[in-house]
Amino acid sequence: MVNINPADYVLIAIRAQGAGGQHVNKVSSAIHLRFDIAASRLSASLKTRLLALKDKRISASGVLVIKAQQFRTQEANKRDAVQRLHDVVNAANKVAPTRHATKPSYGAKQRRLASKNLRGRLKALRGRVFDD
Repeated sequence: MVNINPADYVLIAIRAQGAGGQHVNKVSSAIHLRFDIAASRLSASLKTRLLALKDKRISASGVLVIKAQQFRTQEANKRDAVQRLHDVVNAANKVAPTRHATKPSYGAKQRRLASKNLRGRLKALRGRVFDD
């Protein structure tokens, strides 16, 4: 679990998209979270992994932008945006174990060849029948 300093990201309140009522044009309940990966206090290896992600939310300049507008209140959207930032960073922090190539065992090869042989003999029986 990586701790992200609140000084590393900026929260900007914006008007939410979508349908609403009479009050919708007066309040800014959606949140834009901007996180500059290069300027953050994360480790260099984690920054590299974050910048290497194929995520459309990361701009060419290395800024991760998260838009949170799921909830009706600004506070709930702030919590959601920060949680999603933590999720992205923690997902990038996990390193997948290296895969070691293996070979099928001798018995597995024999079983595969036996089943192929059986299937071939079954298909051979489907041919034309000749009268002698």
